[in-house]
Amino acid sequence: MTGSSPSPGSLGFKAGLPIAVSYLFISVAFGALAVETHLSPAEATLMSVLVFAGASQFMALGMLKAGAGTLQIVLATLFINLRHFIMSLAVHHRLDQDTPPRGRALLSFGITDETFALLTLPTTSKVPLSSPAYALGLMGSAYAGWVGGTLLGSLGAQVIPSTLSSAMGVGLYALFIGLLIPHVRRSSTARWVTGASMVLNALLAPLLGPGWAIVAATVCGASVGLLLPEDSP
Repeated sequence: MTGSSPSPGSLGFKAGLPIAVSYLFISVAFGALAVETHLSPAEATLMSVLVFAGASQFMALGMLKAGAGTLQIVLATLFINLRHFIMSLAVHHRLDQDTPPRGRALLSFGITDETFALLTLPTTSKVPLSSPAYALGLMGSAYAGWVGGTLLGSLGAQVIPSTLSSAMGVGLYALFIGLLIPHVRRSSTARWVTGASMVLNALLAPLLGPGWAIVAATVCGASVGLLLPEDSP
């Protein structure tokens, strides 16, 4: 008697576990830094629950510490997160066509750099990338790691050295680079898109600021990808 095959949701949750573990350690740092920036554990955790965007959350803490106003912080994080709109379009294009609008809206909230990478970059394994249940499982796993880590870090802020929590914050960028490198090594298209986006971001950041530079580099890099073969290893 053969067992039933795993559901797309369970496959997605399992695929998201490495991201969840990484998010756990990074969000512990965020929670500790948030308390150092005079947020309460409840406020820090609520930010992760409602925002779920690591880079912009760390940036918001830095702006709070520097005394920036509410409107400045909202606009800056909005610009940083505009790339999520572009990533949402790419993910929705790959989902099953019968996915309801409410389901697409929920999945849009769960898109991060890392979940986007796993849902859109080519893979050699047979996973149901077009299944909404798979995407929901993947994002749910990552979300639990991020929110749970924020709660732990904010509650344990008194025992976590500030130097350690600051260093752990760099892990968010290391995680995305680790997800990207295998695909860059395997595909020349990915290499061109990544290289073009990096160069454009570096050139545009002094002119447009980091938020708009990321958005512009993302759009231009994606346009480069459209002009190249789908995959040319």
